[in-house]
Amino acid sequence: MATDLADLTARAERLRALHHGEMLVLPNVWDAASATIVAEAGFPAVATASAAVSAMLGYPDGEGAPWQEMFAAAGRIGRVVTVPLTVDAEAGYGLPPRELVDRLLDVGAVGCNLEDTDHRAGGLVEAGAHAQWLADVRSAADDAGVPVVINARVDAFLPNSGVAEPDRLAEAIRRGRLYREAGADCIYPIGAQRREDVAALVALPGPINGNTGKELDLAALRELGVARVSYGPRFYRAALADLKTAVHQLLA
Repeated sequence: MATDLADLTARAERLRALHHGEMLVLPNVWDAASATIVAEAGFPAVATASAAVSAMLGYPDGEGAPWQEMFAAAGRIGRVVTVPLTVDAEAGYGLPPRELVDRLLDVGAVGCNLEDTDHRAGGLVEAGAHAQWLADVRSAADDAGVPVVINARVDAFLPNSGVAEPDRLAEAIRRGRLYREAGADCIYPIGAQRREDVAALVALPGPINGNTGKELDLAALRELGVARVSYGPRFYRAALADLKTAVHQLLA
């Protein structure tokens, strides 16, 4: 695990640089074995997926798992990879900004996803309040001496966001601007699947994290100017589906 401050800083700077060159593709992982496969395949960074990690631990997504267990799982990944590690830290688990940053650095992570869903009250956190919280996380990272890469997830496109469908793009753009101004390095409008929506979001200042879907493969996202692509729990679910098929074949 990377614990040396200079090493962590170098990894954070490398992760940030990866958002400004060739499109960064992140097949998200959930444990040390899956992280090793991704790193050995040649991907320049490793990212966790909270839905996959929490499911692997036996908990529902959406901060259903104790944060201690989530960070312990991330720490096992941090011990086996030498490329930059970014952790899906959900909505921050209610941790104070400096403690959140310290926990990330303790497990060797130099980046994090931070989403704007309120998992306790439901719906989205008020945009200004969330922007201030992101600014506090940025300040805490500065104080810690490591330029942690913040991928600010905007959940306006999700069905449980409370945002009416016609308003989702405008709300995602509004929140994306606020979060960038607060110090986020990348904006992640999860659930944006229409080409025209992604094109509008890419016009925001700074890198945009996208997802592949029915209309958008990697080539289309690259053409639109998306900087980073995440797969969430997709590969975890595919691995379990393969396992289910294989074990049922033993009973045939």
